Amino acid sequence: MRCDGYDVVVIGAGLVGGAIACGLARAGQRVAVLDEEDAAYRASRGNFGLVWVQGKGVGRPEYARWSRASSERWFDLSEALVEDCGLAPCYARPGGVVPALSDDELSDLDSMLAGLGQAAGNAGYEYEILDRSRIRELLPACGPEVAGGTWTPYDGQANPLKLMRGLHASLVARGADYLSGARADGIQPLPGGGFTVRTARGAISGNKVVIAAGHGSKALGAMVGLDVPVHPEHGQILVTERVAPLLDHPTLNIRQTDEGSLLLGASQEDRGFDTSVLARTSRDIAHRAVRVFPCVAALRVVRTWGALRVMTPDGFPIYDQSKAHPGAFVFTCHSGVTLAANHALEASRWVIEGRIPEEMACFSTDRFDVSQAA
Repeated sequence: MRCDGYDVVVIGAGLVGGAIACGLARAGQRVAVLDEEDAAYRASRGNFGLVWVQGKGVGRPEYARWSRASSERWFDLSEALVEDCGLAPCYARPGGVVPALSDDELSDLDSMLAGLGQAAGNAGYEYEILDRSRIRELLPACGPEVAGGTWTPYDGQANPLKLMRGLHASLVARGADYLSGARADGIQPLPGGGFTVRTARGAISGNKVVIAAGHGSKALGAMVGLDVPVHPEHGQILVTERVAPLLDHPTLNIRQTDEGSLLLGASQEDRGFDTSVLARTSRDIAHRAVRVFPCVAALRVVRTWGALRVMTPDGFPIYDQSKAHPGAFVFTCHSGVTLAANHALEASRWVIEGRIPEEMACFSTDRFDVSQAA
């Protein structure tokens, strides 16, 4: 039964929901995108902007391959956004560096990448261990404490604000309805199929519903029979004044934006839903940054912020469809920039087809079901 309304209602207009909605709209689906008010805990507003593969997938090689695939698809996503609305997300992929401040750090990085390479099998996993001389060829600003580092060709960066704006402009250009101030308060499965979503702007119906509401996904998922165990992880970032080009390669904790500022981060703390900025955390971030790049000590910090990552118990994404109410999907992750291309160009197709591929079953909520794991 086809209900009156949209093909898909996407709850959440952050980087995850926005990317999926963009892909749906580009495929010709009738889409409504529901965005909460600005007071919401938006993970997207605090994003560091890396499109990062290095080190991802330890213990879960499927995630390493998924991240690498998104890195490749990012070129197509960037072109699609420019085609649709003329807004470039400033994607660049020069390869990323992780500096090590001791031989022990470098040894740990080497072991980690060797394990990822072994797990990748025929898919391959290129990386380079950088000695003191080599890392200074790539990053001349490195200080004397830098013992070396690692490099992979898959890593890059984008401007997350321009990405967000581009996704929203693209989906609207393709005919989707973007509804701001439309917090979803309830999801009602309809007899015979389809869903009604209750919002502050009234009820909206659709044949399918995508829950991509970040920290709100747990409560919404329960309404359609999905257990979505997400929790907040606090991260803090410092922003410096704009400077002349300094870093040709992004690093895991320090990168230079397309506008010239340096972003320094990022911390990982369990502080519940507290988004405040702590001086001691800023101190620790700045201290390591200066040890890696001493020239940073002369720069002024013009802004700092705290934001909340959307984390799962094992740190990997959740991609699932409700067994009780087919057509209700949930998508959540903490790598909204890295995986944006996958979400727009691949995951959106799963929604249209009404099934998530078997090879992605490792990201379903079943992995958290203790009774099934026993």
